Amino acid sequence: MFWFLLIALVVVVAGVTLAVVGGDDGVALPEAPRDGLRDPLPPSRPLNRADVEALRFPLAARGYRMSEVDDALARLGAELAERDARIAELEAARAGEQASALAAPELLGGPADGEREARRGARDSAAVRSEETQS
Repeated sequence: MFWFLLIALVVVVAGVTLAVVGGDDGVALPEAPRDGLRDPLPPSRPLNRADVEALRFPLAARGYRMSEVDDALARLGAELAERDARIAELEAARAGEQASALAAPELLGGPADGEREARRGARDSAAVRSEETQS
């Protein structure tokens, strides 16, 4: 009985092996697809939070593939640097606008030159009258 079970086990293992390998039909198994990023970062538009949250790296023998992680980090770093430069540019432009607005208040709805001169003249004449009445 022992020999019968041993021979049956060898036949089953050989049959499964031939079925998996493909037998003698001469057709090789297709190459397995390379494990890569399922949803790579979109190259045609800036990244957003959802892109970063959806980013999943495939596992390699000892963790993640360093080249794919390095590429993703380089892309994120470049976009962050670009956004920082744009923010600095906009802040500089805003500071320039505020400085010019302080230098020229009539641009913000302050009194125009003619009105300013009329007010100065009225103050000067009021000051002269008050001096005359005091003397």
